[in-house]
Order: sequence, then C-alpha cells, then structure tokens
Amino acid sequence: MNGTVSNVIVVGAGPTGLLLAGDLAAAGVPVTLAERRPRGISNLSRAFVLHARTLEQLDARGLADGLEAKGQTLDRLRLFGRLTVDLTTLPSRFNHLLVLPQYEVEKALERRAVAAGVRFAYETEATGLVQDADGVTLRVRGSDGEADELRAAYVVGTDGMRSAVREAVGLPFPGRSAIRSVVLADVRLAEQPETLLTVNAVGDAFAFLAPFGDGYHRVIGWHRGRDVADSEPLGLDEVREITRLALGRDFGMHDARWMSRFHSDERQAPAYRVGRVFLAGDAAHVHTPAGGQGMNTGLQDAANLSWKLAAAIHGYAGAGLLDTYQSERHPVGRSVLRSSGGIVRLAMAKRPGTLAARALLTTFLDHARPARTRMVGQVTGIGYAYPAPRGAHPWVGRRVPDVALLDGRLYEALRDGGFVLVTPAGRTGTPTRKDRLHVVSWASGRRTSLLVRPDGYAAWAAESATAEETEAALAEALGRD
Repeated sequence: MNGTVSNVIVVGAGPTGLLLAGDLAAAGVPVTLAERRPRGISNLSRAFVLHARTLEQLDARGLADGLEAKGQTLDRLRLFGRLTVDLTTLPSRFNHLLVLPQYEVEKALERRAVAAGVRFAYETEATGLVQDADGVTLRVRGSDGEADELRAAYVVGTDGMRSAVREAVGLPFPGRSAIRSVVLADVRLAEQPETLLTVNAVGDAFAFLAPFGDGYHRVIGWHRGRDVADSEPLGLDEVREITRLALGRDFGMHDARWMSRFHSDERQAPAYRVGRVFLAGDAAHVHTPAGGQGMNTGLQDAANLSWKLAAAIHGYAGAGLLDTYQSERHPVGRSVLRSSGGIVRLAMAKRPGTLAARALLTTFLDHARPARTRMVGQVTGIGYAYPAPRGAHPWVGRRVPDVALLDGRLYEALRDGGFVLVTPAGRTGTPTRKDRLHVVSWASGRRTSLLVRPDGYAAWAAESATAEETEAALAEALGRD
C-alpha cells in the first residue's frame, strides 16, 4: 500500500465510518476506509435502535425502506415505569423506533460503500499520523506486522472509544465511567416478552431485552453492587439473576451463544477537528446506552461532515465551512451525554430525594406537552437545530421535514447527494450548479424558496425571493457555476 493516496482516509468501519466513506465516494471523492478487523461484519452488536432522524438520513440514501423491512417498529416508549411516550405524533415519515441490530445497518452501509467505490483496507491498524499544510500521512500496520503509510488530504477517525486517531492528534477524552460491570448476553428465551423492547430498573438492578430476529435476544443488565473488572468471568446464572431482579423473571433464558462484560463511559473530546483531522461517532463522544442514541448520533455526525469534506475537496466550500462541523455537532454530542446520563440516573434512582425528583419530572412531562415534545425531539434527533445567522429566515439551520414536491418528496430528491432548491411551482429560470444542485417545486402553492443541504437541514430560505436573491444564496452555499 506504500504511497497510496486518497483524498480522504476514514479510520474505522463501523456504522459511522461506513456512512461517511459511502457518502464521499458517491460524491466522487477517492476514499480509503481502513479497518483493523478482518473483512466481515461482526454480529456482536450493542446498538439495537434507529431513531426517526437517523431513518430520515438513511432514507436520503435509499436505505431506510430496506432496513425497515428487516426490523420491527415500536411506536411507544415507556420511561421510569410510569411515563409513556407516544411516537406516532412525531412530525416525520418515521414516527416510530426501528428495532434492528447494528450489524444489519452495517451490512446495508457496507454494500452501499462498495457500490460507490470505497477502497477498503482491512487488517490495517492506524498507529500514528503526521499532518502538514497539504495533507495527512497516516502510519498503519498490517496483519503481517509491517509498517506502511497512507496519504490523504484529510483523515477522519471513526475508530471508537479507544480511537488511535484521537490519540495521534493529542486530544484528551475527558469524562468518567458512568456504569461499571454491565453484562451482555445473547440468549434464547423459553418465554417471549410481552413487548418488543423490555426495559426496567428496580432497586439496584437494571435489565434490557431486545430481539435479534433470528431466535436470539440480547440481554443487557447491570447491578449497582457488583463492580467487577470487565475481565471477570461471566456465567448465565448471573445474567438470569440480574434480569429477575429488574424484570421480575428471566424468561427462561438458555443457550447463550455469547456473553461479556463492559463498562459504559460518558466522555467527549473537546474538539472534533485538529487541522486536517476530524473525529466522528464514538471517537468523538461516548455515553450510556440509555435512549439508544449512540449509533444514531454517530451516523448523524457522518451525514453532517461528509458533504462538507466533499465541498472542500471539490473546491466550492466557503471559508470556514469545515469549522461548522465543530460548531454544529459538538453541542449535539454534549446534549446527548447529558440526556442519556440523566435517563440512567433517574431510572436507577434510589435516594428519596432523587425518587421524588423523578416522580415530579414524570408528572410534569406527562402533562406538559411542549416539554415532552422537546424531550422526544432530542432523543429521536429531529428536534436539534444548528446555529443560524442573525436575522435569517426561521427555517435556516433547522431540519427540513420530508415535504411533498410536485414530483415526489424531498428525501427522494436528496438521494443525488447534492443540495436541493425547492421553489414555488411555476417559477421560470431554473438555476444550475452542475451535479451539485437539484431544483424541484413545492406540491402546494407555497411561495417560500428553500435551499436544503445534503444532510437535510435548511441552508437558506426566503419568502417570494427574487432571482437575484436566489442566485446570491446559491453562490454562497455552492460557489459560482
């Protein structure tokens, strides 16, 4: 591989890296995806949930319907044993959770990446890097132990919590271990749970059950009083006991095909960019599994970064565009840390004061619709908005829903990978930007002109915009034709 040059090297072939690399290749960017594991997707998934905003991003890549066919949907969540959250009211085509093992998501993203032309370098471990004004030299080691170098304009670390890329650029990963000695087991059940996702906490015990769809269930459990090392042997009897304490029964679990311990951290890198090196997914932030937001947040990181890197490489990115990855995604990562950690601490509440606070919060959320809507928007991802310039149209920086167009719908139009300009029906003089812009019209009589970024957020909007105003907005976002 010595001397191999790509415009971008992505390190880590989990969901975040696969989506990012696939986006770049689809945009015509030469990209290498380096992965230290051998070829083949592991089925030892920790993530099981796809939220609405992630499904919208996958829909914009033509993948959501196929994944929905493989998984099972859930339209209600139950929190703290008392609060039921109705997801059918979400303003999204995907007004539900999709319960699907992470490896199924990885398979779909890998197929897309291969078809787009991503160059895969399996059994390639990143060991260090050096960057200069023109690019980054990534030092790697192959399965034979031989050292090598790869060269690219940019490197993105999507290589997990123990990121070699993050370490190579000297970024700290401050935080703490929030939950220690979590047990995981993939088991068969003699009795089927009444609900698709089963989760509860009682006293010192917490347990979660989710189906793989192949006859096995993933069990995740934790007991506050059992703080042992991850290397401590784990037996099925311990998993059964924790499950009984938290859920009231163990569902006759048997035939464990895999068991392990791990600890759940709450950490976030202070910067997602150092020069020509970026971090995304678990390399940038990790948090507790509560709310199922981990994989979802990483996939949304990738959707935010990919089009910006493509714009920079193709030469039409405006000054500071790459810096907006930090300003847009870092606050989201921080918010997810807080919300997921808060859910765990409230679910495992034991002290009278905390229990009382949880009861008050549950009652408040049950009756205060705006607060409940905001909470659901954060967990599902559809409620996040990015900073907008002062005086901008209210849509700017916000997620654009899958609006109806004169010919189809918005997220189908986004599948080209470029910007989408939505104009009033009947408007003449269609602007062009070669392969970077898709011009469509509202299905309704709306007079708003709306420029949608490739990640589905509004870059610009105006009411009854003139041709000159529209051209100015396009020039700022996409450069001159």
